[in-house]
Amino acid sequence: MQLRHLLSAALLLVVTSFSSVVFADVEVPPLFSDHMVLQRDMEAPVWGTAEPGEEIVVSIAGQSHEAKADADGKWSLKLKPLKVGGPYVLNIKGSNTIELKDVLVGDVWIGSGQSNMAGGVGGYAKNDEVLAELAAGTYPQLRFCRGKGGNWQESNPKTNPGFSAILFAFGQQLQKDLDIPVGLILGAVGGTPSGRWLTDEMLANNKQTKEYKAAKGGDLYKQHIQPVVPYGIRGVLWDQGESGTAIKGLDQFTTMGALIGGWRDTWGQGEFPFIYVQKPSGGGCAWDKSNPTNRMAEDFTTLPATPQQGNAGDYRAHHVGIMNHPNTAMVTARDLGSGIHPRNKSGYGHRAAQVALGFTYGKDVEIYGPIYASHKVEGNKIRVQFNHVGNGLATKYGDGLQGFAVAGKDGKYHWAQATIDGDTVVASSENVPEPVSVQYAWDKNSTWANLFNKDGLPALIFRAGE
Repeated sequence: MQLRHLLSAALLLVVTSFSSVVFADVEVPPLFSDHMVLQRDMEAPVWGTAEPGEEIVVSIAGQSHEAKADADGKWSLKLKPLKVGGPYVLNIKGSNTIELKDVLVGDVWIGSGQSNMAGGVGGYAKNDEVLAELAAGTYPQLRFCRGKGGNWQESNPKTNPGFSAILFAFGQQLQKDLDIPVGLILGAVGGTPSGRWLTDEMLANNKQTKEYKAAKGGDLYKQHIQPVVPYGIRGVLWDQGESGTAIKGLDQFTTMGALIGGWRDTWGQGEFPFIYVQKPSGGGCAWDKSNPTNRMAEDFTTLPATPQQGNAGDYRAHHVGIMNHPNTAMVTARDLGSGIHPRNKSGYGHRAAQVALGFTYGKDVEIYGPIYASHKVEGNKIRVQFNHVGNGLATKYGDGLQGFAVAGKDGKYHWAQATIDGDTVVASSENVPEPVSVQYAWDKNSTWANLFNKDGLPALIFRAGE
């Protein structure tokens, strides 16, 4: 009986000893999965966890790299730059082997922001026939992933409805025009301010925001973006602005500067392109409403009795200014359809792709309508010089160019008689014999402003002068 107890105790000791030895499997984050897209032409990072000190070997397309898990069990390495191609198998080997199949190499874009980025294809396709038609297709070289713990999926009629409408339309157009694999990673939450999409550290590292703290929570970045860092990417498409910053004392321009710079710093991949959608959405007429991209634009209207004197155009003009941050471009939305949640998500996505093609990929396409460059007073007139005139300045609708107003030293604006003169517009008013300032499309909505370039893109709002 005593011997039996001794044997039982010894067996328990052996079992306990073996159970205390833990052999941790090699693991990788969920975004390393079958159907993934790796960023081309860069040293794409791969990372994960394993037993501390364990040696990891990662191989793909004829190249192989080694890493060793640190004391915390973390490991990382970078692949040599890969050219467009695939499908490949990505092998990650340690005490166990992970085999990821159908891996493509192309361009990867992050989509983030609030509801207009989060809104799904399935919901918007009901009122957007172009989107509905696109969603019915299968695109083998277009792949989706959610930043918060998602695996990659192929684009097809079953997966399309659950993904971001604007990001899907953007990626589908890019993939078609570039003829390369495109991967889309989504991290967006409806009703959220920009101040929750960055961290206290990002604000502290920016000269203009170092005394501020992130909006209560700092949580959205950590939940939806941080898990993706430092995955190799080509750029970011951002759609947010209706909810402001939620950081008292900080405007959208300044907050976005800290966000853009902060994301780039944490990613460690240089000043990758950051493309954002103009806010407020819509609010203007379009060059050609028969164009599917513009079909939901507002109709042209007559001028109000008097021009806006106050700050009605401030937010729109302020939002335009975000493009002045380094390597940042805006998706002009004034001529795409209005509302807090514009129905024309295919148009918004295709316009965003047009901006990416010209801004990021250097294609010969105009990405903006006329943008104020400078002005000078010529007697009782003001001459305005524009950038992005494209194939030339032009008007659309009405009996002539409208939407310009001038003011004298009293600061009171009057509608101006305006004419196109080459790449400039000359504006004057009989009520302002000595003009000192000029504005265009100055209001939250400006369906009555009709300056375009011949490429079909509307001029951007501005106010300039004393």
